[in-house]
Amino acid sequence: MKAIIPVAGAGARLRPLTYTQPKPLIPVAGKPIISFIIDQLVSVGIREYVFVIGYLGEKIRDYVEQTYPDLEKEFITQEERLGSAHAIWVAREAWKDADQVMIFFGDIIIDVDFQRVMDAPGSCLGVKKVADPREFGVVEYGTDGIVARVVEKPKIPKSDMAMVGFYKIREVKTFCEALEFNINNQILTNGEYPLTDALMRMIEKGVQFRTITVDNWFNCGKKEVLLETNAILLDREGYASADLPEFDSSIIIHPVSVGKNCQISNSIIGPHVTIGNNAKVKNAIVKDSIIGNYASLQEVILQHSVVGNDTAITGMRHSLNIGDNTEIDFSFPER
Repeated sequence: MKAIIPVAGAGARLRPLTYTQPKPLIPVAGKPIISFIIDQLVSVGIREYVFVIGYLGEKIRDYVEQTYPDLEKEFITQEERLGSAHAIWVAREAWKDADQVMIFFGDIIIDVDFQRVMDAPGSCLGVKKVADPREFGVVEYGTDGIVARVVEKPKIPKSDMAMVGFYKIREVKTFCEALEFNINNQILTNGEYPLTDALMRMIEKGVQFRTITVDNWFNCGKKEVLLETNAILLDREGYASADLPEFDSSIIIHPVSVGKNCQISNSIIGPHVTIGNNAKVKNAIVKDSIIGNYASLQEVILQHSVVGNDTAITGMRHSLNIGDNTEIDFSFPER
């Protein structure tokens, strides 16, 4: 089996953070989103990976190669962002001869028994009941419990079961033919080639899909969801930092995740804070936030904030979502 992980998107809803930081590398509960994905797949024995990269793709390539040197991996560049099916199609030479493929979009974190997914006898889709199905690809069932139809962002949904972004496909040849047919015939939805349309063509050709309901689905495309996911995971065993050093005149309110070589003084940190490596925090209060590597915070009160790498903030209380390599000074001018 090969895993296909599309990570070519620009992460527009998380700008300006994603102007210089690809969304899959944003840290949540102490590690980048993409590491949650890879670690889950590695745990069930998947060793071969195809990463479809694009926007800031060299950063994703560098991280994966450094962090997972023993995996077999290929990186394919999607030059034009024309949808999820197009991203997978441009990488077809890297996976078309596999006996089966696992597709896992690079901006989601899910809770599911992946061994159950691996043991499922046929092709399957990950799903979760949602309040507003109009924002997602939706699964409609037949009377036998088999997937009868999949629809991308329906205006009038006939189901509240949304596809969460992972798929196991055994009929690899049929899948490749479905992608190619839609692209060659310019069958688009909302100006793109969504994976949903290729899956629907497979269903029309007789391929049967069953669904596996995930326990939790964190679609980390918005600041609010990102921070919520960070808090939920930090509350779980194994994610928060356990043995932190004694920081100078500071109070740590667990759970928090603090990276390596951080300098924290005269501050209150937590709860639900992730701080990257080599960060400096002085005379600050930080809670419910994600702080990037090499960030510098001084004389601030931050909550519900996402702060990028190499960022300096000095001054007053705010809720922020700012990108990498930024300097903000809110301090009052001297008189």
